Amino acid sequence: MSLVHSRIAIAALVALESIVFAQPPATPKKPVADVYHGVSVTDDYRWLENYSDPAARAWSDSQNRYARHILDALPMRAAVLEELKKLYSAPSPSYYGLRSRPGALFAMKVQPPKEQPLLVVLKSTDDRDSARVILDPNSLDPSGGAAIDFFVPSMDGKYVAVSLSKGGSETGDVHIYDAGTGKETGTPIPRVNGGTAGGSLAWTADGSGFYYTRYPRSGERPPADLNFYQQVYYHRLGTDTKQDTYSLGKEFPRIAEIQLRSSNDGRYILATMANGDGGDFAHYLMGPDGTWHQIARLSDEISEAVFGTDGYLYLLSHLNALKGKVLRTSLARPSISDAQTVVPESKAAIQSVLPIANTLYVVDQIGGPSQIRIFDTSGKVQGVVPIPPVSAVNQILRLEGDQLLFNDSTYLEPAAWYRYDAAAKKVTRTALYETSVADFSGAEVIRDFATSKDGTKIPLNIIRPKGTKLDGKNPVLLEGYGGYDVSLTPYFSLNRKPLLDRGAVLVIANLRGGGEYGEAWHKAGMMTKKQNVFDDFAASARYLIDRKYTTAARLAIEGGSNGGLLMGASLTQHPELFGAVVSHVGIYDMLRVELHPNGAFNVTEFGTVKEDDQFKALYAYSPYHHVVDGTNYPPVLFLTGDNDPRVDPANSRKMTARLQASGTKHPVLLRTSGNSGHGIGTALSETIAEQADVLAFLFEQWGIRPATRAGTY
Repeated sequence: MSLVHSRIAIAALVALESIVFAQPPATPKKPVADVYHGVSVTDDYRWLENYSDPAARAWSDSQNRYARHILDALPMRAAVLEELKKLYSAPSPSYYGLRSRPGALFAMKVQPPKEQPLLVVLKSTDDRDSARVILDPNSLDPSGGAAIDFFVPSMDGKYVAVSLSKGGSETGDVHIYDAGTGKETGTPIPRVNGGTAGGSLAWTADGSGFYYTRYPRSGERPPADLNFYQQVYYHRLGTDTKQDTYSLGKEFPRIAEIQLRSSNDGRYILATMANGDGGDFAHYLMGPDGTWHQIARLSDEISEAVFGTDGYLYLLSHLNALKGKVLRTSLARPSISDAQTVVPESKAAIQSVLPIANTLYVVDQIGGPSQIRIFDTSGKVQGVVPIPPVSAVNQILRLEGDQLLFNDSTYLEPAAWYRYDAAAKKVTRTALYETSVADFSGAEVIRDFATSKDGTKIPLNIIRPKGTKLDGKNPVLLEGYGGYDVSLTPYFSLNRKPLLDRGAVLVIANLRGGGEYGEAWHKAGMMTKKQNVFDDFAASARYLIDRKYTTAARLAIEGGSNGGLLMGASLTQHPELFGAVVSHVGIYDMLRVELHPNGAFNVTEFGTVKEDDQFKALYAYSPYHHVVDGTNYPPVLFLTGDNDPRVDPANSRKMTARLQASGTKHPVLLRTSGNSGHGIGTALSETIAEQADVLAFLFEQWGIRPATRAGTY
């Protein structure tokens, strides 16, 4: 056992030797055997999947008490908690999810120390003092239990539809508010949003009603199907929701995920149906005749359809163009076969498209950072929008007067909203920008590349204190994700301040499975090729060791959700390569994940045990099934939430039990939050408490104590 590895174990045992929490609670084995394609697999902890079983819940509670006794006793926990409270109570308000309507700009406003963001309306981007609150979910639940899932204003801005859910569940009912008074009108529409297929709605032109996504209600389908079979219904304002009428989706697959969008004039409604989470989409259009027409099949490989202001529909196609190309077709008579290519495939991976008047703005992924290219609507190149280097464009939208508004962020500077003047080719920062009392001027960002097992170059974003010595002594935190076509883009985080102030180096790896280099990059890390993701991450770790940033004992890793799967696979495949592991809401039992509601949506990304080749791939890396008895795994902190609708917390319970039974000499902790889910909608105070636990855990592994100098705020 290395000195660094043993610190938390020794500290915990010394501090707690006189109480029952010196060792983790015992976990009985209750073996259950399954046979997959002739392979018998024994599951000793199947019983922990049933959270309605009092024994499973009692086990979870005892694990939480064990984790709390260790985490609360860590020397850095109290100091870090106070630092984070100061950091999060001081930032200026920030705005996201903007939607433009005549004379108004609707937005979500983050206003620390409030637990949850507010829904506000502003007069313009240059007058943030004009922000008027339409809905403050903190007034509904001061503890932060109520959260806004999404909102959509009517085309004239008179009303706004808001999905509200509780406790991080993402199970949202839609409420209608008068944007002028903030008063609710009518009765809520139940089960519009969910943690499986999400939720969406689109208003009609006159604001008399809207189309919305609807999950089956009790009695309409068997209980096992209530989180599936999403369809589109129509609601007319002022009527009982029982009178709402079916519109679209009866023929959709069980794992359909529907997103709705209105054209700028509200005359057309677009429905995008995703077949699970693997990246396959079909598109449907309703015109003034009130009839839905399918305009793109799954096989057409159209990932996005966007309304233009010029009578055209713009389509982002990946058919024979893995990095994307932009097509244009008539909105009145859309046709894929007759669509014109206006932006051909290039070296950059197209992320999204926004037509404004006679200009087409194309947001690209270039390995993690973003760029915005400019074309006229015939496809002629007009240049690029000047944005900071190594930054991310988080949202773009059209303002009145055909102006472009976009949000951009970097690793070391808070996000800001910018307006682009196409005539002057000038970018101006609006009044909607964030400030922070945390000074990151002492840090720098560099990009380099690790070489994976098969020779693929993997981008690394290295955030380090200026003057960092490459002597192998630095504490390093490596993060990754690698899945679902999700790109890890530059983003600002206050959580980095306590780490950087104590000399830590932070590294974000852009792994295959993401969308950083287009669909080929995604496909190289999904289904039966998922092992590439874990090889990329291991190569990133070895790069940091070989370049003498750190040693294995001082290298910690962190990830969540699909990134939690990455943590589990990395931990079991290379236990000697890491000094500590932090894994949030992760997937660990790959043979049973598809049996959980949201797991069924993941089949198009991960594969299914029903197919022999896919089963073999899943079983080959499934973390739960590759824990080896007698292996001295590094310290592990698992974090999950009782209300998680995306990854069943049973994954964390079973993985914790299996690792604790392996004989490892290092702590394996399970922190379960009773008032949160997958992370979406989590109250600010819970977020701070969770991060304090994570940082204190990491500092303990690195031997960092309260005397270590921290920054001032």
